[in-house]
Formats: sequence, structure tokens, C-alpha cells
Amino acid sequence: MSSAQSELADPPKDGISAMSFAPEHNLLLISSWNSEVAMHDVLTNVKKTGYTHKGAVLDCCWGVDQTKCFSGGVDRNVVHFDFEAQTERSLGQHDKPVKGVAFQKDLGCVVSGSWDKTMRTWDHRQAQCVSNTSLPDKVFTLAVCQNRVVVGTANRHVLIYDVRKLGEPEQERESSLKFQTRCIRCFPNGTGYALSSIEGRVAMEYFELDSASQAKKYAFKCHRAQDEKGVDTVYPVNALSFHPSYGTFATGGCDGKVIMWDGENKKRLQAPWAYPSSIAALAFSPTGAILAVASSYTFEEGEKDHPPDKVFFRPMSEQEVKPRPKQGL
Repeated sequence: MSSAQSELADPPKDGISAMSFAPEHNLLLISSWNSEVAMHDVLTNVKKTGYTHKGAVLDCCWGVDQTKCFSGGVDRNVVHFDFEAQTERSLGQHDKPVKGVAFQKDLGCVVSGSWDKTMRTWDHRQAQCVSNTSLPDKVFTLAVCQNRVVVGTANRHVLIYDVRKLGEPEQERESSLKFQTRCIRCFPNGTGYALSSIEGRVAMEYFELDSASQAKKYAFKCHRAQDEKGVDTVYPVNALSFHPSYGTFATGGCDGKVIMWDGENKKRLQAPWAYPSSIAALAFSPTGAILAVASSYTFEEGEKDHPPDKVFFRPMSEQEVKPRPKQGL
């Protein structure tokens, strides 16, 4: 690991589930299995404040700015927290644990996905549910992209919704990867999404269905290790995070490695960076100057002794994140 990177001074005491930087600020939101959502100032390395659920927190996100956030977890609640007023309230409940939350800034609504096989949207100003959409299976991951919500469920379903018309999906797809979906994140330019699986692969997918757009999609292997006999060990790809300016992206796996990729030019940008434990979450700062890395065992091998949960802040150079177009002849 780079000697230039720093380490969070007061990390969660149990498994880290999600991280997110505030819009236009170096404030990092971290949710964890110890029932806490905490806000950290990355520049001063100080835990500013936090709040707790009544069970493990499985996801968190910011609202329109750094003053409000949302979270969901095992207690089934979708929670709104106001950092200025230091007030917490439940927007409502799912019937089973909440696996994903995201904020749709244009409509000002919160989107949540649950193991109860529903996606719900919430008006946080009125603290009420404004839509309840049935899904084919339990939610594993979701991402908001302009007016679209992309939902990955069990049995490899991928559903793409227009948030203004949630009655039925705009598109319903089957993952192009043969194994369980782990994470979905949208391209910064809004043209598609990356999807990772438990079997060491990432798929690059596009929303438009015309032949030119679909011809650009592809999948690639990553986060694998080969022994002296040539036998591969394949690791789940838990985390994806896109650089906000360049559109390159980082992957994090259960091998404890983080890798930067140039998806447009189909290139790995550098040798993997190694960390003490599984990579549970990744987050770029708003400028892309810092990559937050959660090194936190994800229990892929069941109960066992493991390194303590840590968050690292890696300064990112232009060389590490800038695309590398193919050279002309």
C-alpha cells in the first residue's frame, strides 16, 4: 500500500456495509453492522457525529447536500437524519430488511430496496411512502442514475425504472453474468452501468437498446488468483466506484485488492493495491482526489479470525485515474 495514504482514526467496530462522500464536501458517511451511521471529516480525520438503528445498517446515502442523509438496514426502517438539527425520524418501514437506499435529487425523493421484494420511494419532507413497486425477488443492490433507478435482485434479475413512472420497468433484463449479482453502479455520464458478481467478473452494460450501444457492452474477469498448478481462486467483487470526472472506476474484492480500470478503453490502469481484508466498500471524493477504501471482512468464508475493520484514504494521482486511449498506428 502507498505510504501516502492515511487511515481513519475511529473506524466502525463491526463490519462496514457502505460509504458515501457528501456532494461537494470531504465528509464521509459510513454505515456498519454495529447499527451505526457515522459522519467523518476526511481532511481533519475526525468523527463529527452519528446515529444508530435498532439493528445492522446495510446502506446509507446523502440527501441533496451535506446536511441530510438516509439509511436502512435490518430493523426494516428507512431513516432520515438531519445533521444541522441533530434530529432523526423514520420515513417508514419495509416488511423485511432494507438492503439499498439512494437519493434522487431531481424529484427530491428517497428510493429504497428490500429483501421483501419491493422498491419504495419516500417523500422525506412529509415522511411518507409515495410508491411501492413489486419486484421479482429480493433486492441485493440498487443505483440511481439521472431519472433512472437500476435494481439488481436475486436470481440475476436487473430492472431499470424511470423514477417518474414506477408502475412498470422501462427494461427488465437478466444479468449477463452467470452468478449472483453483488453490486451495480451507474456510469457518471448516465449511459449505462457496471455490474459485479460473486464470481470475479464485471459487466459493462448500456441503457440504449440500439445495436450500436449494445455492441459496446462486454464483461471481464478480475479479482482472481492462480496457484502453481494453474488453478484459479475466484473472489466476489463487492464494490464498484466511478471517478466523478474521468469515468474510470475502481473495483474491490474479497481478495483484499483494489484495482483501477479504464472501462472505455478496456484497460487495467495499475497493478492491484493490497489491503488487510476483504474490500467491503469504495467511494471517490467529489473531486476524485481521494479514494476511500473499506477493508472489512465480509464473511465469505463464515466465522473466523480476521483483521480489524479499517478505512483507508488513498490520494489519487492523475496517472492512476486518467483514461489511456489506444494509441494510433
